[in-house]
Amino acid sequence: MKSTSLGDLAQSFMLQRRSVALRQDLTRLTDELSSGKVADVRQVLSGNHNYLTGLERSLEVLQGYSVANTEAGYLTGAMQASLERVQEYGSQLGLDLLLASGGPLGVVSGNPAENARTQLQGIINSLNDDVAGLSLFGGTATDRAPLPDAETLIGLVRTVIAGQPTPEDALAAAETWFNDPAGFDALAYSGSTTALAPFALSDTERVSLDIRADDDAIKDLLMHITVAALGDDTALGFGVQEQSELFGLTGIGLQSNQDQLTSLRASIGFVEERIEMISARNQAEETSMEFARNALLAADPFETATELESVQFHLQSLYSVTVRSAQLNLVNFL
Repeated sequence: MKSTSLGDLAQSFMLQRRSVALRQDLTRLTDELSSGKVADVRQVLSGNHNYLTGLERSLEVLQGYSVANTEAGYLTGAMQASLERVQEYGSQLGLDLLLASGGPLGVVSGNPAENARTQLQGIINSLNDDVAGLSLFGGTATDRAPLPDAETLIGLVRTVIAGQPTPEDALAAAETWFNDPAGFDALAYSGSTTALAPFALSDTERVSLDIRADDDAIKDLLMHITVAALGDDTALGFGVQEQSELFGLTGIGLQSNQDQLTSLRASIGFVEERIEMISARNQAEETSMEFARNALLAADPFETATELESVQFHLQSLYSVTVRSAQLNLVNFL
């Protein structure tokens, strides 16, 4: 019977190769135990990566939609907050104008025209709000504010209503100018007449938000406040009674305008609700796909720990054999 023996150098190489293999297994198992995922994906999938690739692509798409949902939610929230301030300013000013007008007795208290000028600037500031440098109410013209400052708008309206004999005529002239495409839209509004492109929030869901500073409800609000701001202007030449009548008419107009503004805010609220619903559905789908991917690539912790302990035992045994082999010599053999 023949016996096969290994030379010292060959035995050293064999022990070294075995040591490297065990250390590699030790590193792999340690990573799997700490991360909870298998290290060799090819072995788990048996070379078929189609399912995993599809899951990962879907997750990347959903993460992109998550960013779009966040941006759309932030934009609509900012628009809602701006219109809320606009409505509050208009409502309070309408009440102040009605209370200040004393009918045949004239203006009973305060300075309604100055109050209107102050509120007009606040409303314009709100409508000129931007988010990250993008104008909210200018349509696709997001690079600039859609409305001029209050004094500029007052100056434009002054030239239109100056010389009108009665408050009714002044208000009618202002209304004609605000509704004329060659009036407010051409001379005061600097935004775009094109709405922003719809937000793509999922593969099948799109939401549109077309609210601009040239909306009829907003123009009606600006008209009444601007005319009220000109109530005591010398260009109109109204006496005390005419001023009182003008403040009363604009106050009534501002109160009537509240329903229109509420409708605008309701449309934004509907879009906000849709964004939240789509976002929740996308998050649920993303969680489901992450669970499927983790289940596909998950490493069994108990099996991994058992195998890790076995590798550690074999590595320690190999080190013991290596040490004993290194201590062999002819004297000990004899």
